[in-house]
Amino acid sequence: MHELSICQATLKQILDIGQSYPNHVVSCITLKIGPLSGVEPFLLEQAFPLASINTIAENAELIIEHLPVKILCLQCDTESKTPPNRLLCQKCGAWQTKLISGDEMLLASLEFQELTIE
Repeated sequence: MHELSICQATLKQILDIGQSYPNHVVSCITLKIGPLSGVEPFLLEQAFPLASINTIAENAELIIEHLPVKILCLQCDTESKTPPNRLLCQKCGAWQTKLISGDEMLLASLEFQELTIE
């Protein structure tokens, strides 16, 4: 399950950012994942609680936004959304296309919450 290692790498990035916010914890993490990224969102959601134990993101809400596949037609210069398994131009039907998005996994946003001292 490579999603655990993806969680660990993402958490490293989050912890690095978190160093700029002492006395804060992460309350919300938003990831954007395309269907061609090679990442299975459901498995990532299952791996996250295990990977985040004893970190500032341990109790964070994980939000995953699904990105569409977008292509650019090299024949008619049209940009369009398409199913992941059919990278054909939606206007002219050409197969000569360039992938614009849909293969990424992005750390889109983090929300921090200040720790309260009781």
